[in-house]
Amino acid sequence: MSLAKAVVVGVGAEDGLGAALSRCYASNDRHVLVAGRTLAKVERVAASIRRDGGSATAYAVDATREEDVIRLFDAAMTSDELGSPADLVTYNAGLNQKIDFRQMEASTFEEFWRLNTLGGFLVGREAVRRFVPLGRGSVFFTGASGSLRGMPGFAHFAASKAGMRMISQSMAREFGPQGIHVAHVIVDGAIDGERVKSLFPGVSEQLGESGMLNTKAIAETYWQLHLQHPSAWTQELDVRPFKEKF
Repeated sequence: MSLAKAVVVGVGAEDGLGAALSRCYASNDRHVLVAGRTLAKVERVAASIRRDGGSATAYAVDATREEDVIRLFDAAMTSDELGSPADLVTYNAGLNQKIDFRQMEASTFEEFWRLNTLGGFLVGREAVRRFVPLGRGSVFFTGASGSLRGMPGFAHFAASKAGMRMISQSMAREFGPQGIHVAHVIVDGAIDGERVKSLFPGVSEQLGESGMLNTKAIAETYWQLHLQHPSAWTQELDVRPFKEKF
């Protein structure tokens, strides 16, 4: 039987959340389109899925380029030897950095908006364009604590993430009645991966056991969202370590 496809946009490091989402979906009988900016990185993730018996294809995609996103969804919604049309899309791309508001260039603010907001719009738009005629499908967005509040030095990040949250809410209200499950997942805390550990040396020791978000556990939350019955859909939820203050 042909596998349904799933799309994960925003895959980087092999121990990152995008990779964990891709592995989770593959382990649940999906052919995964593993998409990210760097082909070498996404191919390593796709190859690891195939080695473990799953099905995955790597795609080099710049989520801020409309033509790249359209090309990805053309592949995702085609029935071929890899699988049947996708029923699950996740936008996991994001950019974060602390910057003094007074020193920020307009081009930097725009760069954050393009990836954190415009990319989410483009992926969300193409997903519902393809899903609405079918009357089914899930579209999930990865948010952050900055989606809800702006902290000192993170105005650019909060503005762009809040924008994506509003896209998610509007999509859910417009397309939920048409059978499309749109959800926003707020990831509140440090993700346990090499990227965070390299940026913040000693963070694991500081936060202690289970003080960082486990990527497999986060990914399982997304999968459970996809399995929800339409009479009880979740539009937004948050995940955080039990030690995290909020």
